[in-house]
Amino acid sequence: MEEIFFTSKQAAEITGCTLRQIQYWREKGIVVPVISETGTGRSIYYSRSNLVELAAMVYWLSVGISFDIACQTLKKLKEEEPELFSSGQGKRFMLLSEAQDKSLSLVEFDRKSAIASLDEGKPVIPVWLDVVYQGLVSKLPR
Repeated sequence: MEEIFFTSKQAAEITGCTLRQIQYWREKGIVVPVISETGTGRSIYYSRSNLVELAAMVYWLSVGISFDIACQTLKKLKEEEPELFSSGQGKRFMLLSEAQDKSLSLVEFDRKSAIASLDEGKPVIPVWLDVVYQGLVSKLPR
């Protein structure tokens, strides 16, 4: 199957990012697009997996996750579960608070663990890639 690529403008329209966000995230190395040199100019193209990364950032920021935590979460997921961004299969994770050192750990979503953490007064932050995928599928050209 042939890979389809999207311009920055198309990526922004599909994912709900602003062009400035896309540019900033590209400059900071958060979401690195496929870059293709053409003639004397430079065209920037995003793959479908890049769109998932962009949409994940938009989703996490929209539910109140801080920019730094969203970036760390994306980086960790890309390192530990790289196939998630290209597989088209959503998966659910959660960020759990580690009270001792005030850090967050990324683990696969488990309802019992989430409820136990909430019962202890610890925050549980959803990182649900299936929700991100559902939003993207409806906006992607066929």
